[in-house]
Amino acid sequence: MSMLCTAIVCCIWIRHSACLARSSWYLPAPDTVCPATCRSMIHVKARSSPYPGSQVQRFPVADGQVSWSVAWPEYQPVDYTAASVRAGPEWADPDFRKEGRAEHGPRFNALDGRIDRRSFLGLYELDEDKLPRNPMGRTGITSRGLLGKWGPNHAADPIITRWKREGDEKVIHELSGKPILQFVAIKRKDCGEWAIPGGMVDDGELVSTTLMREFGEEALDSLTASGPEKDRLRVLFKTIFSKEMAREVFAGYVDDPRNTDSAWMETVAANFHDDAGDSVGQLDLHAGDDAKHVQWSDIGQDLQLYATHSNFMKSVAELWDAHW
Repeated sequence: MSMLCTAIVCCIWIRHSACLARSSWYLPAPDTVCPATCRSMIHVKARSSPYPGSQVQRFPVADGQVSWSVAWPEYQPVDYTAASVRAGPEWADPDFRKEGRAEHGPRFNALDGRIDRRSFLGLYELDEDKLPRNPMGRTGITSRGLLGKWGPNHAADPIITRWKREGDEKVIHELSGKPILQFVAIKRKDCGEWAIPGGMVDDGELVSTTLMREFGEEALDSLTASGPEKDRLRVLFKTIFSKEMAREVFAGYVDDPRNTDSAWMETVAANFHDDAGDSVGQLDLHAGDDAKHVQWSDIGQDLQLYATHSNFMKSVAELWDAHW
């Protein structure tokens, strides 16, 4: 199994890995372990202030103080959970620290009923309060922030691509001499940044289902589609989002600004490529759900995307020997 770590994300870049190909459709296997070199990488966006959707300032954490292995008795992270999470929606865990419920809290590092609390990084530690400890280190905030689950919060990101064309010919970049790929990009309502149209994996849901659902809701506004249109999309999606079409490019920890010491984002990113441009490449895009705008965007190194989505784009460009 080939693995690669970057300075801002611990990841498993998948190249025909049977083990992780299975995990990306069913969520991580319990014996999936991230090497020590991954765990030494430093997250950056997960230490940024203010915390998204608030004016909360994180306790400042310098690069040399991120690792839990570094003793830091003066560390006093801000305890913050957004009101939307404290309200107790069905997608969020209860605060098991209250009302003496600690002994009956979540089963971490395990399949906890329908909730998969395992991590792509392997086993994560619990602190003295029996809270999950972010395996990538300190963030300056404890509790859950905007995230619903204690520990890993699993997401899925469908990367839908086609070749940029003029008529029937692929457009070649004048500097690299390679064809240009385009992907479906959405502009997020919450922060205004461009991103992949992904979302959270529902409890008990296969990642493959999440990929289809999130793309339909955010890029095609399937939630408001008519009955016949939904039937048409359902048939099309069975072809586009099949295991045979999927090229997994990433599974692991994401350097996300919502991360805290006790809760963090992990995702599976899968590429679905329309080589001929005659299926998904011809879809009429409509922004919906959490998306403000949607469009086909050229893939290149000048992309400025949410979280670590640009890293995923680079991997896709390399996969298809396209311009970067």
